[in-house]
Amino acid sequence: MSPDALAELHRRCFDVPRPWTAAEFAGLLQGPHAFLLNRPNGFLLGRVVADEAELLTLAVAPEARRHGIGAALTRDFSSSARKRGAAEAFLEVAANNHPAIALYQAQGWQNVGRRPGYYTPEIDGLTLRLAL
Repeated sequence: MSPDALAELHRRCFDVPRPWTAAEFAGLLQGPHAFLLNRPNGFLLGRVVADEAELLTLAVAPEARRHGIGAALTRDFSSSARKRGAAEAFLEVAANNHPAIALYQAQGWQNVGRRPGYYTPEIDGLTLRLAL
């Protein structure tokens, strides 16, 4: 997917946190540690530095949700991160994004922290960790 296509799908999926721009996606993808996983109607952007992975964003088209795309992408992320040498992974998720939290917890992610006001003054961020 091109940075423009990534930004368009991201815009359809998010208002909080704000959607990322094509330029932001292009910049991340140019970095040496980032990797992009694609599925029809979805994508995941991650990165690995040393032995630690970060799931940066996951987007699934609203009309394609609840069909296993997000679960498949997160499984692909875990496998790709391990192959790149990661021993553990982290992500941030909005505390009010209950479908995403349920998806991650079903795959073994554990809540390890809370960031008050991380997304907006009213929306905290949760830090989740997965042993790889």
